[in-house]
Amino acid sequence: MASTIPPLPSSQPSIHLDSPSLHTLLSPHLLIPHFRTSLPTFSLSIHSPPRLSYTLPSPSSSSSNTLLLMPCWSTDPSLPYLFVKTVTVFPSNSSFLPPLPGVHATVSLFHSLTGAPLASLDGTSLTFLRTSAVAGLASSLLSLPSSQTLLIIGSGGLSKYLISAHRVARPSINHIFIWNRTASKALELVNELRKKEPDSSTVTFDYAENLDEVIGLADIVSCATGSTNPIVKGRLLKPGAHLDLVGSFLPTMKECDDEALLRGRVFVDFEVAMDEAGELVGAFERGVLRREDVAGTLTELAGSKKEGRKRDDDVTVFKSVGTAVVDFLAAQLAYESFIKT
Repeated sequence: MASTIPPLPSSQPSIHLDSPSLHTLLSPHLLIPHFRTSLPTFSLSIHSPPRLSYTLPSPSSSSSNTLLLMPCWSTDPSLPYLFVKTVTVFPSNSSFLPPLPGVHATVSLFHSLTGAPLASLDGTSLTFLRTSAVAGLASSLLSLPSSQTLLIIGSGGLSKYLISAHRVARPSINHIFIWNRTASKALELVNELRKKEPDSSTVTFDYAENLDEVIGLADIVSCATGSTNPIVKGRLLKPGAHLDLVGSFLPTMKECDDEALLRGRVFVDFEVAMDEAGELVGAFERGVLRREDVAGTLTELAGSKKEGRKRDDDVTVFKSVGTAVVDFLAAQLAYESFIKT
């Protein structure tokens, strides 16, 4: 979607886009093609400094709270925005009754000509929507077009979004397995999805009891966990499989082993993933993989500057850590779509 230059703030009051609004404005059917065209077009003009991270006091000695600040802005006249995302990470929120989400986020969008506020957006929903759309775009460029079986590893808040995005990217998907270390959570998600599509003859939802067995069946394996130990064993991936890693975002986290990286053509969302993703950082440190072995970025894939899958039996790997660039583009699409209505 090409950017439409917004009116000056004096003629357009600041708005708030809540979670229901964002789900209407940023469906994967809209967001995936938006990223596909916007990333190659605007990537050089969008500036995203490293995020600022602050450790906050916590009553729990076993965990610490974190405040993250992610600024971003564009120097392209057709994309006249400034953007700030604020994220709080409070791991002990799960101990409350009822439990609270551990991560909250807000987004602020400003006009770059005047600095005046244009919109505030629900940052938590925006993060889920953009993360899953990035995974869906990568899948559309790397997975086999005939992919039928999807395995989701993890049953947290992001999982349903990933399912939707992968189904948009590959409509041929007809069997979805869900695995989680806590089996009851995976079963709960399976039952929820079955209720939403009770009469569907196009897709089957199943709980994966034995992860190692199901990995070998999956055309697409999508991981959304905060694991610090490898979950996916590369030797088990079937020829032609696509491995999607979106959960880990710190050097201490790791969702797959080295063999998965060695078997696959590895792509990242942005180059910063090579400094933040535990799978890659660890492989570089051990000499298993070199930075130059990473085949390219999502922007290069979307702009046809790098070749993705070369053969049907290639294993492809996509590692995403997320940056403010995709948040920025998602906020732009939501805002411009809203003011057109």
